[in-house]
Amino acid sequence: MWREVGQVGQVGQVGRVGRVGRVGRSRGLLGLALAVLWVASGASAQNAACDRGCLESMLDAYVDAVAARAPSRLTVAPDTVFTENGQRLELGDGLWHTATGRGRYALRLADVEAGQAVLMGTVREADTPAILVVRLKVRDRRVTEIETLVIRNEAAAKSLDTIGTPRAVWTQAVPGAARHSRADLVRIANLYFSGIERNDGKGRYPIADTCARLENGAVTAGDPAVVVGPELAAAMAASGPPRQRSGCRQQFESGVFHYVTRIRDRRFVLVDPERGLAFAFAFFDNASGDARYGTLADGRKVESGPSVPWTWQIAEVFKIENGLIGPVESVLHPVPYGMGSGWSTWPQAMSSEPN
Repeated sequence: MWREVGQVGQVGQVGRVGRVGRVGRSRGLLGLALAVLWVASGASAQNAACDRGCLESMLDAYVDAVAARAPSRLTVAPDTVFTENGQRLELGDGLWHTATGRGRYALRLADVEAGQAVLMGTVREADTPAILVVRLKVRDRRVTEIETLVIRNEAAAKSLDTIGTPRAVWTQAVPGAARHSRADLVRIANLYFSGIERNDGKGRYPIADTCARLENGAVTAGDPAVVVGPELAAAMAASGPPRQRSGCRQQFESGVFHYVTRIRDRRFVLVDPERGLAFAFAFFDNASGDARYGTLADGRKVESGPSVPWTWQIAEVFKIENGLIGPVESVLHPVPYGMGSGWSTWPQAMSSEPN
């Protein structure tokens, strides 16, 4: 297209003289300008082809198709790649054979610029509650990548179903002055992972006082009432043993995560500057052995962590405003030690740098 525009301009300049030559040149420049506008508008249309509502609806369509065991309902590209728990499968395999319905919990995330959508929710598998994480890569309203985690933790799935509705903060826009660039959202969220990996209580922890973490349906840091509401928090507290929960930053400052030896394959696959969100997949390695013995920031000697080498595969989303991490939500499950995601090279899978 560019060569054709250039040739038209040359014909106008060489084949005509005087005023006609100037008209030819003008037409050539006009053609070039129109071509540039056409390319720009085409790129813009492609980026806007699937907005936030479109991406979220594609997540719903995916879960509906899984629950119906009908992959033919999806609009996918011919070369779509599908993985379940890090293993590449044919679309229609794995959970597609065993799903029996939707769950009640669904946190939907969207990155319009990158064409990425993520669901952290619940399903029924063989009529048993399970957690499902879905990442869809969308281009021209067709799904080109499908990455899923099926976390078969009935208690965690039931807890999420009891909560029912994700925190409203996940859908609230961040005021303009408090927003960050895509790069800064990844950088700040990555400090959370690095803070755990190098945990001695002396690191840099950009975490808000109000930070509260929901992990596999349980509040593991911060005020439960902030996460699930006062009534449900009281009911959950009454149904289990009393627990003293510290804030997110206080946990980091204590050095309690000393037994985590490496957090690798940190894949920030979705970033949403409008809502201040950064979502990542990662692996938490616990090498065990000597790593189980640590000294907390207050000088106490402790022994904690698994007694054998252990890896947690995690999906985690962070909300960031004014440079600080606020709400955190994650789901995770144990996988073979040292396992990779199936979407990274070996160096990436072993790296503690974000990718």
